[in-house]
Amino acid sequence: MKVKNWMITDLITIGPEASVRDAIALMHKHSIRHIPVVKGDVMEGLVTESNLRQYLFPAMMDDLNLEDVMIVNPITIDPNSSIDSAARLIHNYKIGGLPVMEKRKLVGIITITDILGAFIEFLGLLEDSSRLDVVIDEKKGNIDDVIRVIRELGGNIVSVGVDAPTSRKKIHYIRLDRCDLKPIVGAVEELGHRVVSVLD
Repeated sequence: MKVKNWMITDLITIGPEASVRDAIALMHKHSIRHIPVVKGDVMEGLVTESNLRQYLFPAMMDDLNLEDVMIVNPITIDPNSSIDSAARLIHNYKIGGLPVMEKRKLVGIITITDILGAFIEFLGLLEDSSRLDVVIDEKKGNIDDVIRVIRELGGNIVSVGVDAPTSRKKIHYIRLDRCDLKPIVGAVEELGHRVVSVLD
């Protein structure tokens, strides 16, 4: 999944000469929390709801221009980067969104909400689905064996996730299009693996 497939391209921007009050009004009007500060075709900075909070005093809101308070070198990302990369940057820098830059040109913005939407679609969480949680006995096989059996029984796999609550226990979460899980559970357990939970 690429950033370019999930970023917002219909951008709301603002000039560096605008006031803090102008930026706050624009954020409220469009229900957004990040606005690229643009002059001509060049992004000069970024203002966010959180970085403007310290200037929300009546005197400051009109006296300060955005060029005085904007983030001058915001963290950005390329449109061909993966959604995973965008999620890591947002997590590591504890920010809410990233301007998307292609050859120094602003082409979009991607936020936590956009990334969450991408992962929800990838995992099939909003689809009518079933889920099988399996602990693999590595002495008796691996996840490939489980996937093969599911497919042989007509199961259509949407996604496979893994969690390791302890170093010795690894749970595979297998999401399928809605189906009868009973024969699949039986076949997986016949392979020697343990089905710990079923969501149907």
